[in-house]
Amino acid sequence: MALQISATNPEHPALLLELPWQTPLEEWPEEYLVPLPRGISRHVVRYARAGDEVIAVKELAERPALREYQLLRDLDRLAIPAVDALAVVTGRLGTAGEPLEPVLVTRHLGGSLPYRSMFETTLRPATMHRLMDALAVLLVRLHLAGFAWGDCSLSNTLFRRDAGAYAAYLVDAETGDLHPRLSDGQRGYDLDLARVNISGELLDLEASGALHPSVDPIDFGTEICARYRSLWEELTRTSVYPAGKYHYIERRIRRLNDLGFDVAEMQIEHASNGDTVTFVPKVVDAGHHQRQLLRLTGLDAEENQARRLLNDLESWMATQDDYAPGDPLGARPEVLAHRWVREVFRPTVRAVPVELRGAMDPAEIYHELLEHRWYLSERAQHDIGLDTAVVDYIANILPRARETLQPTAD
Repeated sequence: MALQISATNPEHPALLLELPWQTPLEEWPEEYLVPLPRGISRHVVRYARAGDEVIAVKELAERPALREYQLLRDLDRLAIPAVDALAVVTGRLGTAGEPLEPVLVTRHLGGSLPYRSMFETTLRPATMHRLMDALAVLLVRLHLAGFAWGDCSLSNTLFRRDAGAYAAYLVDAETGDLHPRLSDGQRGYDLDLARVNISGELLDLEASGALHPSVDPIDFGTEICARYRSLWEELTRTSVYPAGKYHYIERRIRRLNDLGFDVAEMQIEHASNGDTVTFVPKVVDAGHHQRQLLRLTGLDAEENQARRLLNDLESWMATQDDYAPGDPLGARPEVLAHRWVREVFRPTVRAVPVELRGAMDPAEIYHELLEHRWYLSERAQHDIGLDTAVVDYIANILPRARETLQPTAD
């Protein structure tokens, strides 16, 4: 059987042909590999470079490779945080003509880390709580989309910094199934697997001495269940309000927006006696602030990053002479937003030397600079300005943080 590359982009097959498919993945020469940290996997996984892309290559049997490739494409269509599927390579033969396992090729998620790399320096419990929050949000988003993961765990997740919090991405869909809607039993099964898997992974870290002494692995495994249920209840519960109190519905929608979700459709029913109104959010989409920032500025960021950038954008717009909300003669928000990107955001980010940025993307850099500005302003008891904050951050913060910001090889 001849080598076959099934790819999402017509350009990828030509780039992938340069890789040594006739060699078992475990034996690939160093010249093709990229030294990035890898998580635990039941399969052989390597990072390699294909043209300008850094890719993850995973060996597995043909049927599960094709199935996972399709599931990852489905998740991308549903705008679920997951790695991008690029190709499946089948028909591999070794130098002696022996058959080799097919591979699934995904795009490396820039700035992301597997959980074990994050535990190379003992994480504080507060940071671990943020990881649990991120994983709970990911699991809820998957379930809202009808995806049963079948193996939710820290090992099957990648984490990216998100303005003081973390964003979680699914990295292994091999055991997943996509349905029009999940039953309570399917969701409960996924959640129970998550609890068991996470507790087991943390017990393993505890045995190796990499876990903070105050962290109880069993409690943290249970925590994911509590956080998931709390979020699921807030997103899907039916609310009954007194008739005429429509601002209660607006308050509920605002609360969902604050959690990072949009109500794309709602069902409102009046009681037959006219005393109450029942409100049900029918469809809830994640990424409220992401979409708002993208619409206004064209910037693509994580949810918490987007919220922080929008706050800064609104503060900046209020200082502009042509900012006049509701006045048809005033500048449109989109015009002001693009001016902010051109005059504030981009120059600020470009002031940070590329060699000092490590794994941080532009939105995370800007968030860090805003945090540093706040800290210095609090200490000085007056606003020190963004330019001063940038200079101090480059001189005093980034040189010390460089080691932790850049991924290291395992």
